[in-house]
Amino acid sequence: MDIFLLILGFILMLVGIIGSFLPILPGPPISWVGLLLLHSTSVIDMTWAFLGITLAIALLVFALDYVIPAIGTKKFGGTKAGVIGTTAGLVVALFFPILGPFGIIIWPFIGALVGELLNKADKKTATKAAFGSFLGFLTGTFMKFLVAIVYLGMFISEAWQHKAALFPFFS
Repeated sequence: MDIFLLILGFILMLVGIIGSFLPILPGPPISWVGLLLLHSTSVIDMTWAFLGITLAIALLVFALDYVIPAIGTKKFGGTKAGVIGTTAGLVVALFFPILGPFGIIIWPFIGALVGELLNKADKKTATKAAFGSFLGFLTGTFMKFLVAIVYLGMFISEAWQHKAALFPFFS
């Protein structure tokens, strides 16, 4: 059973990394489930404090991923209409993956641009705000990817330290 949990946990780690780039998959929380499965083996015992802290980080990064593009829009001179447009663009990207993986990049940008133009902003200001949305998206993606990679490193480190107990036939 331990080997099954280890393999399933590793697969979830890889899915978590992919989820850092795809809006449909919540990358860091999926990676955290991989850590939980590793903890569920009879060999590896992580503390509940460790699991609680890593869960809190995963959920925080997951939540920030939806907030940071709006912050980027605001930071680059966007108005509330641009922030609402960015959020609407994210929702469109999540529920209507028309443009595939590029939709998560393009829709928040388009949403911010449309929101600013509807708010009577000139094209230059609207484009600048939309660019802020794009930078916010890249920041959120990088954070998710970084957390997923760190969790993968923790997973591999723990499994490696206990490899003799997990795989007695290799000893």
